[in-house]
Formats: sequence, structure tokens, C-alpha cells
Amino acid sequence: MIDISKYGAIDIGSNAVRLLIGSVTSKKGENPRFKKTSLVRVPIRLGADVFLENKVSKRNAKRLIDTMKSYALLMKTHGVKNYRACATSAMRNADNGKEIVGKILKESGITIEIIDGSDEAAIIAMTDLHELTSRDRNYLYVDVGGGSTEFTVYHEGERIASKSFQLGTVRLLNDLVPQSRWDEVKSWIKKHTTDFDNIALIGSGGNINNIFKTSGTSNGKPLSYMYLVEYYKKLKSLSYEERIWELNLNFDRADVIVPAAEIFLFAMKWSKAQNIYVPKIGLADGIIKSLYRADIED
Repeated sequence: MIDISKYGAIDIGSNAVRLLIGSVTSKKGENPRFKKTSLVRVPIRLGADVFLENKVSKRNAKRLIDTMKSYALLMKTHGVKNYRACATSAMRNADNGKEIVGKILKESGITIEIIDGSDEAAIIAMTDLHELTSRDRNYLYVDVGGGSTEFTVYHEGERIASKSFQLGTVRLLNDLVPQSRWDEVKSWIKKHTTDFDNIALIGSGGNINNIFKTSGTSNGKPLSYMYLVEYYKKLKSLSYEERIWELNLNFDRADVIVPAAEIFLFAMKWSKAQNIYVPKIGLADGIIKSLYRADIED
């Protein structure tokens, strides 16, 4: 006999706000099966407010509240058993972040946790990343967001180092990342990867997912460093409007994809990685798995 449960994961990022509804099918004696039932993404770009003005604007606060109301209805309609809503870099840097969280709870019933970079990395680690890696390889996991990027080093299947940096695509677009931040990231990556041979990147986030999809590469196969270099050159050669038209990119993707590619390329260069794997996992996937595990442990 099988059991099917649905869970909701809300990821309130600096660029977009996502709702992932995932179903978990379980059967005694077998590993559970996780499937993405529905994914909704609203490009509010909270970081454009916060990183420049230190607060979320009234307009975007209203949009965020409306989005949470709609997500609450969607979860109710889907029959979600439990949910978790996490806000990352933009909301934790916003002076009015806690105020907005209170309004959202009052108007939508959704409780939001403002998490820090270490919490974010820990939740992402719940995605069973070890199932996607080989114990005879070393990996640098890079999750690029709008406000921050999380880096995690895996050696022989074990996580040995993890750190979050305020190096995100929206920050870069607004010229809010000093050279010293890049130097910190370079130093950290070199420090934690220099002793390892045969290292590869694992990339996550909407931008690298888009690049992977465009490449036509088969699932499970990596993108090469040289492919990413050439694609980055192509992106840079086109204007914002040309990226939308010629590459068929969404309007809210056509600008942030450039700094995202830069972050991945520098991470590959500094770690001496020649390939990047793109398993399409992230914060929302980690939330779904953490909710399910919490249920079975009760």
C-alpha cells in the first residue's frame, strides 16, 4: 500500500518568489519518491529595493503580500499537508523585513522565516546531494541567488566546508559588490579546493538551469568550462532586448543571467574545475525533503 503526501515550499529570494508544491509517494520497505507537482514563480525582485534603499518599497511589499495570498490559496487547493516559507538575502537585509513578515501572516496566514546563509546552505544540503555525487570525485557546490551565493565543498561524499557570501546577481547588476568581496570568495575557494584533484562544480539556481536547458545537454551530463565561456561571450555580445528576442529569455532573466554566468566561471577558474553538473536542485527542494523527514521522524 502506498501513501501520497503533498508539501509546499516557498522561497522568497532577492530576484523572484517561488512556490514549489511537491508530492512524496512512500511505500513500506522502499525509498520515497519525490516529484514536483507545481512550480510558480513571481519576479518581484526585492533586492532591487533593499540593496539600494535598505528596505522593501511599498509597491513591492504589496506585490509580495498579494503573492503570498495567492500561494496560500494554491496550497489549500492542492491539499498541502504542511509547508515552510523561507526568506533569504533581501528580506534579512531589509529594515522593514520583520514588519512585512507580520503583515503577511495577518493577511495570508503564511508564517515566514527569515533565514541566514548558513541555514540556507543547510536546507539545500537536505536535497540528498550525496546521491548525485561520486565518492571518488570532489565537488564545489555553487548556489547563485540574487543577493547571495552559497559555496559548499564536498570531499569523498562528505561536506567539509560551507560559506555564504553577499555576492548575488541583483547586487552585481546594481554595482554593489566591491572588489574586496570577489577577493574574499577567490581566497575561500582556493583555500578549500587547492588540495583536491579531479574537482567538478555542481551548479544550482534558475540561471544555470536555463543555460543547461539551452545547451541541449542530456540530464546527468556536465557542461564544460569552455562551453560556459563561449555562452558567456554570446550573452555579453547581445543587448538586453536582443537576449530576450534572440535567446527567448524572460525579461527578468535576460539581465541577471550575465552576472550569474560570471560567478560560475570564476568559481570554475579558481577551483580549477573543468565541468559543471546541473541537477536542478535548490532551496525549495531542500524544504520539501526536510518537511517529509520531519513527518516520518515524529
